[in-house]
Amino acid sequence: MSGSARLDTSVAHNARVWNYWIGGKDNYEVDQRVGEHVAGMFPLIREIARADRWFLGQTVRFLAEERGVRQFLDVGTGLPTADNTHEIAQRVAPGSRIVYVDNDPIVLAHARTLLTGTAEGVTDYIDADVHDPAQILERAAGTLDFTRPVAVMMLGILNFVLDFEAARDIVRKVMADVPSGSYLVLTHPTHDSEVGGEGQIPAMKFWNENATPPITARGGAEIAAFFEGLELLEPGLVSCSRWRGEADSLAVVPQYGAVAVKP
Repeated sequence: MSGSARLDTSVAHNARVWNYWIGGKDNYEVDQRVGEHVAGMFPLIREIARADRWFLGQTVRFLAEERGVRQFLDVGTGLPTADNTHEIAQRVAPGSRIVYVDNDPIVLAHARTLLTGTAEGVTDYIDADVHDPAQILERAAGTLDFTRPVAVMMLGILNFVLDFEAARDIVRKVMADVPSGSYLVLTHPTHDSEVGGEGQIPAMKFWNENATPPITARGGAEIAAFFEGLELLEPGLVSCSRWRGEADSLAVVPQYGAVAVKP
């Protein structure tokens, strides 16, 4: 199906609503309307969006500067904004290679226009679905060298894979194909009350009735299971706003984040 055939601006879409929450302009009236309603039900959602974006910056910078990672596979890119994965990585190491993966036509159109990297590095874009990890890996292999470590970025994407076992299987398949020394970087919304997640449940119900794609939150134990067979880096699985950051820099949000290395 072509991008134009898939494009439906009559229904709110996650990439555009998320863009609206973080102050972007790449959204439509329907996205703004649904975004405002969700924010009215669950005011923390804007803080979650900001914290998730902050976590992206923290982790990419950490992996590029401190762990020497030069390849990133960013699954579920979302709409481009300031300091995208390739900009952060290539600022540290201009030769870094980044592959973005998304299947929303607006995201892909913006990516091809705006996500241009350094002359030394490579920035590529794949039109693929997270539910098809084999296609993602096959196409990413045209840009990334899977004999060398890769940072697999899965920020706010597995919550759109509603079946838990299917989501876990996706992670297993992707991480099985990357070599030792590769990393998994993941965020995921939670309903755990200790981080204020109980308010997500009615807001997600409204979302699933009025927007696309459908979404789910998970408990910390389920989210931790995505890292099975990997070694979690300190501070482990935490609110993404608390990952190696100043304790009071951002609000604690019901969105867990963690980074793990493949032994």
